[in-house]
Amino acid sequence: MVADGQTHRERTGRWRWSNLPYEARLTILSLVAGVPGALVAFVLLWGGDFSLKLQVTLTLFVLLAWLGISTSLRNRVIYPLRTLANLLEALRQGDYSLRARELGHQDAMSEVLWEINTLRDTLQSQRMGAVEATALLRRVMEEIDVAVFTFDEKGELRLVNREGERILAQPARRLLGRSAEEMGLAACLEGEPSRTFQAVFPGREGRWSMRRGTFREEGRPHHLLVITDLSKTLRDEERQAWRRLIRVIGHELNNSLTPIKSMTATLASMLSREPRPEDLDEDLTAGLRVIGERSDALIRFMASYSRLARLPSPQRRVLPVAPLVHRVAALETRLPVEVKEGPELTVHADGDQLEQLLINLVRNATDAALETGGGVRLGWRAQGGAVEIRVEDDGPGLSNQENLFVPFYTTKPGGTGIGLVLSRQIAEAHGGTLRVANRRRARGCEARLRLPM
Repeated sequence: MVADGQTHRERTGRWRWSNLPYEARLTILSLVAGVPGALVAFVLLWGGDFSLKLQVTLTLFVLLAWLGISTSLRNRVIYPLRTLANLLEALRQGDYSLRARELGHQDAMSEVLWEINTLRDTLQSQRMGAVEATALLRRVMEEIDVAVFTFDEKGELRLVNREGERILAQPARRLLGRSAEEMGLAACLEGEPSRTFQAVFPGREGRWSMRRGTFREEGRPHHLLVITDLSKTLRDEERQAWRRLIRVIGHELNNSLTPIKSMTATLASMLSREPRPEDLDEDLTAGLRVIGERSDALIRFMASYSRLARLPSPQRRVLPVAPLVHRVAALETRLPVEVKEGPELTVHADGDQLEQLLINLVRNATDAALETGGGVRLGWRAQGGAVEIRVEDDGPGLSNQENLFVPFYTTKPGGTGIGLVLSRQIAEAHGGTLRVANRRRARGCEARLRLPM
């Protein structure tokens, strides 16, 4: 049947066997299959010496048997097919409550029914997994403190989570279907897909981090927008930084001001005595020397802090690694530094800053090795698209690894406590990392500097 209601025969003027319904073709074939047997029976019956009554009776019997067997054969084929069609329709509509009754025979129909039941179990399991995964995803989206928005190709909102509702100060039912421009998010769908910005939204203001991506739903492009509030995180980090800084500065100031105050009070007491002590001049000289030394210590402390806070941007150039390592190793004169040769590699870096970083690491390693009479080794290698420079020592190791990169924290007499902090700042300014830890299989410490090649 074609769209205008005409049959193929009416449209073409020709009759074709394939245009007949499947049931009609099956009926005709079952009847044709009985034609040879019926013809033989009729020839023998009507050609023999039988009475007319017997001939008519047997003829009717043959015809009825022929028709009955053909109908039974047709039904035995059509009924299972319709059952299979009903089962497949239920699966297509997502109804997995129906199940085929297996025949228990080792034949083709039993195999088909078994496969359909297996398909039904598989689809039901997949549907249950998809429902559970969707529920989990929806739960996660509602609980995370990140705003998630999806927009269609027209820029209209299609999905928003609870944090997005809080930022825009409206429920989802009022937001869905609205354009990004109406909600103040049009700028987020343009420009760099990943950036930070300062913005004021109806529900909150502050500094934000955003990421934008694309995906397809039903073949249509959509935008996924994720916005994170950085204000609270930045405030917490800033508060922690101030606490650490105040603790360190307070400690250093107390170390210098306490003896200055004590010495000042002692000198004032000596000057007020009558008669004055004979060794007053010597005591005054010693006291002023202590005050001067502690004042110089404060000046050095503030100079170190200024140096740490004003690290210039690296002036990058192509820098071979091997000459740099050999030059740094030669600068250490207290003990020989063993250089483990590596491949010919180059980095794009500031040579002066990188040399200062390695000098700090080698100096710390040498200080540790001199305590135990061990050695220091310096080497490099390529690993994972980066250059890794290693500094190893045979010293006593690190007793407190948590405070390694705390500004002004030091365990060495006369140390400033900024060497490792400054070194890590230099490494991060070059897009690299610096890690310092105790060696796993031997005594001592290991510093690893990773820089992109």
